[in-house]
Amino acid sequence: MTTHNHSATNEHLPSFWQRYQTPVLLTVVGGAIDTIGFITLFGFFTAHVTGNLVMAGSGLVNGENGLWIKLAALPLFVLTVMVTKIFIDRSQKPVLILSHLFLAEALFLTAFMVAGLCYQPFVDAGDITVAITGALGLIALAIRNTASKTVIKKMSPTVLMTGNTTQLGINLTDYLNNRSPENAKDLAHSSVLVFSFLIGALLGALLYLKLSFWAVGLFVLPVLYLSVMARDRKFLQHIA
Repeated sequence: MTTHNHSATNEHLPSFWQRYQTPVLLTVVGGAIDTIGFITLFGFFTAHVTGNLVMAGSGLVNGENGLWIKLAALPLFVLTVMVTKIFIDRSQKPVLILSHLFLAEALFLTAFMVAGLCYQPFVDAGDITVAITGALGLIALAIRNTASKTVIKKMSPTVLMTGNTTQLGINLTDYLNNRSPENAKDLAHSSVLVFSFLIGALLGALLYLKLSFWAVGLFVLPVLYLSVMARDRKFLQHIA
């Protein structure tokens, strides 16, 4: 009887892929898009928006062009978050909110790719084409960040890795002090996120070298996949 109950319980436990497919795919995409933007747009961050303020300060000291683009990233990011939050609050179909947000992210990432293909090669850090292309990528990931703080706020951040890397260090320490199943699970979770971002960054750089801005299209596909999956209530139970 006990064995039967135990096996029945295991049947309801989510698999590794069910637990981690969403954060892994989103983190890989985040790392890739941030890297592609940084490489092509003169150090512009599409995901790590506060990094643009650091780059702006560096550019000011070194007399570089494009200062206004990096400074404009912050208000554009905040504005996108506000519009996205209003959409979430006023949505008439709460079950479909996450699906719609992933779709919006995919659409802006596609626009980011198209702009890059049309405007490259970028030769001036202060050119309007750099601003337009960077803005489209930034909007896509600002929508993602808003979803992470609202609809799927129980899931760890999939774009900014400072907190996740800190958590990795904490979880590693806890596991070394006490090798319990719970500490092992926490360590696995933080490790998956950090290494997924690293893999995404490497893939983004390598694929960009091979495919130019067409590489962005490969990272749109996982977001579209998640948009479809997010229409399923069972899927939402594993991430929300």
